[in-house]
Amino acid sequence: MSVFLLSFIIFSLVALGMSLGVILSNRELKGSCGGLGNIPGISGDCSCSNPCEKKKARMALEEKNANKNLAPNESPIEFRKL
Repeated sequence: MSVFLLSFIIFSLVALGMSLGVILSNRELKGSCGGLGNIPGISGDCSCSNPCEKKKARMALEEKNANKNLAPNESPIEFRKL
């Protein structure tokens, strides 16, 4: 039981320290360009001012596929047997 209490106190202090760091530095929490933007069929809004290479490649592929008039629910992922 003492190990549980000690670990709970340590994790609580770490969480408190991180939250105080964010609050006192006056910065907003922000996500990455991943997440829902990587799932085909769901439009995720990436608000990065300078997207990473993966995002740029995915945007180029989406633009290329849009020119081919793919169906809206069709995924640009190709499955091949090995």
